[in-house]
Amino acid sequence: MKMKLLYIIVNQAYIAICIFNEFMKLITALMFVFLIVTNSNAKDYLITDFGAKGDGKALCTKSIQSAIDNASKDGGGRVVIPKGEFVSGTIFMKSNIEIYLKRGAKLLGSINPEDYKKVGKWKALVIANEVSDIRLSGKGIIDGRGDKLALKIDSLFYAGTIDSVDYNFVEKRPKWYLRPVLLQILECNNIAIIDITLKNSSCWVQSYELCNNLIINSIKVDSDSYWNNDGIDIMDCKNVKISHCDINAADDGICIKSEDWTRERYCDNILISNCKIRSSASAIKLGSSSVSHMQNIIVRHIKVYDTYRSAIAIEAMQGGIIENILVEDIKATNTGNAIFLRVGQIRKAAYPGTLRNLVIRKVKVKVPFNRPDHAYTIRGPSLPFFHNTFPSSITGIIGHPIESVLLEDIKIIYPGRGNAAYANLPLHRISDVPEVPKKYPEFSMFGELPAWGFYVRHVKGLKIKNVNIKIKKGDYRPAFVFDDVEDLKLVNLKIRGDNKLENIFMNDVRTFDEHN
Repeated sequence: MKMKLLYIIVNQAYIAICIFNEFMKLITALMFVFLIVTNSNAKDYLITDFGAKGDGKALCTKSIQSAIDNASKDGGGRVVIPKGEFVSGTIFMKSNIEIYLKRGAKLLGSINPEDYKKVGKWKALVIANEVSDIRLSGKGIIDGRGDKLALKIDSLFYAGTIDSVDYNFVEKRPKWYLRPVLLQILECNNIAIIDITLKNSSCWVQSYELCNNLIINSIKVDSDSYWNNDGIDIMDCKNVKISHCDINAADDGICIKSEDWTRERYCDNILISNCKIRSSASAIKLGSSSVSHMQNIIVRHIKVYDTYRSAIAIEAMQGGIIENILVEDIKATNTGNAIFLRVGQIRKAAYPGTLRNLVIRKVKVKVPFNRPDHAYTIRGPSLPFFHNTFPSSITGIIGHPIESVLLEDIKIIYPGRGNAAYANLPLHRISDVPEVPKKYPEFSMFGELPAWGFYVRHVKGLKIKNVNIKIKKGDYRPAFVFDDVEDLKLVNLKIRGDNKLENIFMNDVRTFDEHN
């Protein structure tokens, strides 16, 4: 009876999410119409008419800002950046303004830290704060020259200009808040980021916080020049569509976060689709910043490659609720981990997060034996302990299980070669897997794990249907380990390449049903 109820709950969640998706299609279509209408008859303001020089040397901040201000005084318009290289510090967007970069246009970030200003948590090259109906578009490039800028900031510490509290001595670089992002969009409505290329940030590439009605479509992110280079970060935003984007990031690819401690504002109605992602961390990540709600999120039609950590990471870690999530049609090659779901309690959160009502389906992942990002400039950090290949993991904590999860139509190919003489956690020592609820979440956080395919602990309501996992070479561990799981249903589970008689291990599994 319990399993039947679970099945109904999970499928109702899936249906509700699909209905939400159709609603999102309507909302985003209306947004596009609105943005086209508002910009179709807009007057052009060419930045060279206001004194900007595209020689790659002259600082054009005042000229570009003057073009924006004049367009704003006239009720709105299109600020045009023509072919050339235009150097700038911080510029501020205003309502009813489009910045249009023509093909061959480059907006170059100044490498002088004093040319940048801060609103909210970030310094940035382009800032929009409490404005509406804004747009960045065109076939041009915004290049932050982040490596040069970050190294300039780094030199200021050794010159005695930056205080030691603002320097990360472990990582040997200035802390994130000293390094400007490319786009900082804060508390804005009706935003469109279309077609442009964003390159070489000194920290996160683009941050959208407390916004409503956001489209990011057909952009390219190529930011592998320095650390903390998340491709796209969405924080406590509503009605968001990210589609047809190509992302190469030296940190997480696309992140959904919640950082509003009032819990009055949160992430809701978000669609991520038809994107290509390469990451030195995780490709798609919900959390670990999860203070408030994150709900009604769809991730579909995603290609992941050469990614160091997880293809899919969902982490409820700071007391917030993450729920009603659909992830489907994910194809990942040369990726360090397939699926990582986690509940914890980090950053002095008053209580753990909640993670429930997830559907993950139509996923294909190939996990390599060697690190997948070895060819890239900025690579994920090497681990300080010996380990065999990590499995996917679904882990709550004691008293706070992950609830109502459906895994369906999933295929994962692992390299195998797990050797007990190299790293070993035998099943009779399963209680030795650390709980570490206050440790930052990563798929490697537990050290060596006792499964090669899936490790599942502290979960209530898990259905695994049409899941096929394969191992290329032998491994001393079983394929699946279930520990403290209530209401487990296995339907048509296939394990290939593992010749052990017992390739599923269960400890404290309550209410179990299996069908082939």
